[in-house]
Amino acid sequence: MAAALRAVSGEATGLLARLPSLLLAALVLTPLLGSAAAAVASGLDVQAWHALVDDPQLPRALAMTLWTGVLATLLSVVLAAVLLSRSFPGPRWQHSVRALAPMLAVPHAAFAIGLAFLVAPSGWLLRALSPWATGFEAPPPWPTTQDPLGLGLVAVLVAKEVPFLLWAAAAQLQRPDLAQRLERDLLQARSMGYAPARAWWRTVWPQIWPRLVGPVTVVLAYSLTVVDMALVIGPTSPPTLALLAWQWLLDADPGINAQGAAAAWLMAAVLAVVGVLAMACWRLWGHMPWREHQTDGQRGRARSMLWFASARSGWRQLRGIGSRVGWAGLAGLYLAVMLALALGSVYGVWPFPDLWPHTLSLDAWQSVAASAGSLWTTLALALLAGASALVWAVAWLEAAPPAWDVRLRHVLMVPLVLPSVLWVVGLHRLCLRWGIDAQWAGLWLAHSLAALPYVLIALSPAYLGFDGRLAQLAATLGQGRARFLWRVKWPLLRAALWSAFAVGFAVSVAQYLPTLFIGGGRFATVTTEAVTLASGAQRSLSSAYAWLQWLLPVLVFGLASRQGRARRFAGQRS
Repeated sequence: MAAALRAVSGEATGLLARLPSLLLAALVLTPLLGSAAAAVASGLDVQAWHALVDDPQLPRALAMTLWTGVLATLLSVVLAAVLLSRSFPGPRWQHSVRALAPMLAVPHAAFAIGLAFLVAPSGWLLRALSPWATGFEAPPPWPTTQDPLGLGLVAVLVAKEVPFLLWAAAAQLQRPDLAQRLERDLLQARSMGYAPARAWWRTVWPQIWPRLVGPVTVVLAYSLTVVDMALVIGPTSPPTLALLAWQWLLDADPGINAQGAAAAWLMAAVLAVVGVLAMACWRLWGHMPWREHQTDGQRGRARSMLWFASARSGWRQLRGIGSRVGWAGLAGLYLAVMLALALGSVYGVWPFPDLWPHTLSLDAWQSVAASAGSLWTTLALALLAGASALVWAVAWLEAAPPAWDVRLRHVLMVPLVLPSVLWVVGLHRLCLRWGIDAQWAGLWLAHSLAALPYVLIALSPAYLGFDGRLAQLAATLGQGRARFLWRVKWPLLRAALWSAFAVGFAVSVAQYLPTLFIGGGRFATVTTEAVTLASGAQRSLSSAYAWLQWLLPVLVFGLASRQGRARRFAGQRS
């Protein structure tokens, strides 16, 4: 009897100890699963599926989606891997990682608008070449944007996703145990006579790649389902399937709305098929006969230790040059895009092919100031969403058992891997059911759910890698858990906490579909204004909003970088 009572008491105590984790999981799972169920219900209209299959635009839209999405993902992975191989490990790696923050702060839509202005037939790039290279006196009829092959969309996606993949790799390499092991393995491979490049691809990359499967899946899902960038830079003839579904969802006819929901579900099926095929190809590649060459002991050009010793210094010089050129090219592209936006927001009379405007005007910025409500709405939403996501992530990482954390992370990735249009449809139906559609509460919920996965990804490596022995030491000194968190753990993790908040802030600022659809058109942000104006003829006003869309996250990333620096105490040498 006593044993039975102790068992019941132990189960009750265990349940009580896990109650915070249950409550935290319920806070997220309720809207996530509710919106997923609503999204499922939206795709059950049989007539809508018949209308979708019979639509003549479907085959070309589906082909364009596969072409742009898969090509952009492949190029992003290859370029990210090459840049990583040229910089890690090495003294320039940390400097290169710091350059990722301003790149990540540039929203996708703002970058697309800036690149469109840069490479347009009347853009800055052709103006710079025309006086001495092209001889054009009028803008040529080149389809640099809205091109029928979707190459502009591919270029924008690659330029935006490469920094994201590098940031995901950097988040893993922040763990000292992993970074030190990779450096040790690479040094050991070089000491055995392997050429430096071959040693990196044989020892470092096979250990980094499995950790990037999740981020690469996110990149694939986004590239196949992006809407706002397709609205800005095309293609529109034929459009991608995501853009076609979005146009149908905005239609006033309920039948066409249902057809848009069916198209969103078709995108989800396409994404699943592409993901399964990609995994199958990867496993097939691992069993190919030529993969045996990966571990056959062949050292490439380094046939002897003598050659390796003589070539090492020259390789380091070439590797350093390649690293600088690659990172400088990526940073230079972002700088050129933002300069094009800055100039586009203030130009007045600017005839082609002049390199510089004849007059400058602040009319666009005066219009932005006159409609400052969109700025305050953006700031309020981003601050609330970023703070909410950070608070939940910290509480979850503190309270959740490791097994729960692993399982819930798969659910949290749903907004990232589902087509954005489909996710917005389910969330909109859930907000209608809860009575928070076209209200602040609905917008806050949508932005917080969108920011939460990114915040958790950004915070987890540093938080989970925290030395647990410090907690034991604090306990031996008689310090409680709350005091340990406030005085020891969180101050030591200050950089990671601020960085995660900045990531959540930037994600919220970049939200276009949830703001427009769930907000019911009642709430304007700098992102919705920039994308809407980009499709019109108000180039200067669109540039001003796009510049502002970039400036807000950059300021927060700068604040996060400053707040995350190590404190200096009195008497400490600088």
